Amino acid sequence: MKINRLEDAVPYDAPGHFDMRGLRLQGWDMSDAANFWVGFSQFLPNGGAEKDASPLEKVYVVLEGEITIIKDGTEYTLKAHDSCHIDPHEAREIINKTNLTATMLVIMPYPKIK
Repeated sequence: MKINRLEDAVPYDAPGHFDMRGLRLQGWDMSDAANFWVGFSQFLPNGGAEKDASPLEKVYVVLEGEITIIKDGTEYTLKAHDSCHIDPHEAREIINKTNLTATMLVIMPYPKIK
């Protein structure tokens, strides 16, 4: 078992994200999680992520505030305790359209090593 405290979380940069602070909670250098890692994302008002797709699936769980996910021109607003699964290679955009900070968990597998 590995307990990590938020005050010990390690910041990380997520490519294509803006006005967002990411903290690694589990996996990578924070624990021995073998199949996935968990991040804590804090989006400022109007913060988000540019339209992008990755080869890895991911799950978002909104903890506070609201996050809008845009896929193929359709907007989906996630509120506290809502979650969303993103398939591998599925393009999406993220934006916090509110005037309050929004927080969410990001759960992703590790990239395959070639």
